Amino acid sequence: MSVFRPNWQALMSLLATLYSLTAVPFTDSMGSGTPLIVVAILLAGALASMLRLSFALEAAVLTLASFGAAAVLIGGLADAFGTASRGYFAALGAAWLLGWRLVTVLSGDGSRGSDGGGGTAIIVPALFGLWVVILWECIVRGAGVPFVLLPPPSAIGLKITNSTSILAADFKQTVLKAVLFGYVVGSLTGFLVAILADRFRFFANGLLPIGNMVSALPMIGIAPVMVIWFGFDWQSKAAVVIVMTFFPMLVNTLAGLAASSDMERDLMRTYGATHWQVLLKLRLQAAMPFIFNALKINSTLALIGAIVAEFFGTPIVGMGFRISTEVGRMNLDMVWAEIAMAAIVGSLFYGALALLERSVTFWHPSYRR
Repeated sequence: MSVFRPNWQALMSLLATLYSLTAVPFTDSMGSGTPLIVVAILLAGALASMLRLSFALEAAVLTLASFGAAAVLIGGLADAFGTASRGYFAALGAAWLLGWRLVTVLSGDGSRGSDGGGGTAIIVPALFGLWVVILWECIVRGAGVPFVLLPPPSAIGLKITNSTSILAADFKQTVLKAVLFGYVVGSLTGFLVAILADRFRFFANGLLPIGNMVSALPMIGIAPVMVIWFGFDWQSKAAVVIVMTFFPMLVNTLAGLAASSDMERDLMRTYGATHWQVLLKLRLQAAMPFIFNALKINSTLALIGAIVAEFFGTPIVGMGFRISTEVGRMNLDMVWAEIAMAAIVGSLFYGALALLERSVTFWHPSYRR
């Protein structure tokens, strides 16, 4: 058996690494010796990845090679803004290809390795997101992109560190008040109305067309009306969130209640089950994937709706207010700090719902290995 197991990511990384030697030094602050260290790390990682190593050993080598080279490249940008050569970007691409290979190995490349369960479901997205940040940082600083157009992640992180009190106040106003209240009320109301509409079909026949019409209304048309009706504080933003989350829950719950088969419902009636017993013990259980699908959709809609609604009138606090104000002042690092906080909050909220869904709908075929 051959000791070699070539893969295209390692081969492309090897070629990119060799090409990077045509433009040394990589940056003005990086001496001629540091690029050779980066090249040695990348060559070792690429060559090792083409050997028949064990799963754990190949993952360890790729982790050290890709992130080790990336760390040296980021360090080489100190006091060298906008001076990266083509060799620098070639080496960056080589490191990224090794990171790609690492994610492929951890995900299972079709022949061996992880099956995607356990910690891999968290590690792989985390590595992917980390590489997005690394590429963002290196490209913006290396190419000299003006901060007013796109600040690097390091500048955004520094702004977050220096503005924790402002971000905390905006988080409290937007998320803990408008989003949380509107999400709970909108989703719960949609669920209860779906139960009622399922019991009385004429109600569903009359309500669903109205729901489709309201769902098609533009958010920027609803938000100013809600501000006029409920005032400039968080209550008007919560009203927008309620409108946006009500109908996804209604439609998905009704679809879920119809998911159980006629044979299953007839069997329950054969045992003398009442309408509510069939609903609680059979139909709601079958509808849980649909209900959680609506909850996950609403988790993103609620945050987006509250932030956009704050553009049309709010007290001098809130994530939407901060974004619209700082854009006018050209403080893009603060705008991106708010965007980063919204992304983190939304991702954590969605992830928590996904974990809860997995524990509640463990019986679903999609969770079987």
